Amino acid sequence: MNTTQLKWFYLILLSIIWGSSFILIKKGLVGLTDYQVGASRIVLTSIFLFSVGFKSLKKVEKKHWKWIAVTGFVGSFFPPFLFAIAQGHIDSAVASILNSLTPLSTVVTGIFFMGILTTRRQNFGVIIGFLGTLLLLVVGADINPNQNYWYSVLIIVSTIGYAFNVNIIKKYLGDADALAITTGNFIWIFFPALAILYYTGFFGTIFESKEMQVSLGYVAILSLFGTAIAKVLFNRLVQIASPVFASSVTYTMPIVAVMWGLVDGEAFNYLQVIAAAIILFGVFLANKKAKVN
Repeated sequence: MNTTQLKWFYLILLSIIWGSSFILIKKGLVGLTDYQVGASRIVLTSIFLFSVGFKSLKKVEKKHWKWIAVTGFVGSFFPPFLFAIAQGHIDSAVASILNSLTPLSTVVTGIFFMGILTTRRQNFGVIIGFLGTLLLLVVGADINPNQNYWYSVLIIVSTIGYAFNVNIIKKYLGDADALAITTGNFIWIFFPALAILYYTGFFGTIFESKEMQVSLGYVAILSLFGTAIAKVLFNRLVQIASPVFASSVTYTMPIVAVMWGLVDGEAFNYLQVIAAAIILFGVFLANKKAKVN
């Protein structure tokens, strides 16, 4: 495959993998606490990555390590916890749509922290995207009064973390090996996650609870595909494409996630569809300036 074909292949594959991750988080929360889901996801991903990627760390240059540490925490440590906490209070389909704000966050962080210039069209797209977000939250709170939509803020914070992640990788880690970057990320965050998992009492109860074991199985699937494999693919995608193009994986992720949510009995009405369309239109406008390499 040439570069153009390869990056579209990565984009479609990541959409399917990450679009399915929200329902896996939801299933994980049945038997595990939010902190256990977040921490076990990181620990299991670390084990998978260390087994296949440890030798790749030899390729990491000294100048890269500080940026690998930063991207590890903003892109791989905090988001698993924030998503798990948020999805204990809102539907997985809504979480996936809010996650589609990532390209908008990428544009905003690029403007304020990376010195990237934008057009009026992009600025208009950011405004539209956030208006769509407000509509989604208002409608969701109305049809699901038992859910606390203030927790949606945690997902928005996660998208900002993802935005910093892609901009830093593109600017400072573009010449580093994708597997080495991902493995290096988890070198930094493995022990903090393991400590959190220990203090939740996970190891004292996992062998006694069938419900916890089933939920851990869902988290294991999420860790292998949704985090370990997907992170390597995503880091490679960022390197061969623009940061905003890479974060545009959120265009199609919600389609997969909403389908899973409907299968699982989640409520989703036409106003939410309209809100999602407004968000994605805003993302499209904000993405307009980026050239597809």
